[in-house]
Amino acid sequence: MHLRLSDQELATLVEMVSLAANVASWNQKDTADMQVATFEALESKILERAGHAGLAGWIEFDEENQRFRVKPEVEEGLFYHECYDEFRNESFWEELAVRLADRDLVRAIGMQTWEKLTEEERRTRTAAWEKRYWEEFSKHGVDHIVVVAPAGEG
Repeated sequence: MHLRLSDQELATLVEMVSLAANVASWNQKDTADMQVATFEALESKILERAGHAGLAGWIEFDEENQRFRVKPEVEEGLFYHECYDEFRNESFWEELAVRLADRDLVRAIGMQTWEKLTEEERRTRTAAWEKRYWEEFSKHGVDHIVVVAPAGEG
């Protein structure tokens, strides 16, 4: 297969495959290793060719990992890096709000009842808690978060 890409399309493709490989690398499941390696291999292949097609200033070979990558100093200014950071940030706060709301629901109805609920039922019942946590985190980040150790543990 042959693709004809403009310089801008090639730059966008480089950003897209790098974003995909970065996101895939967060998958820590043992079963994901082969798929993550596949993403990284395709990224490296595309980056190598992009380096020969006018993006040499963007691309370098990573000796430690034996694959091509976008140069860190270039990456910091690219849109995909902004997308990646935003994704990680939003995912963290959303997951924290959901987990805390689930914890509150378990406390209110008990673990046995909570386990019988579907995910949709849980999200419906925790919507107000999630909203409250989201608003708190949006205003104060982690400033108001306190970890309380169980009695006798600290």
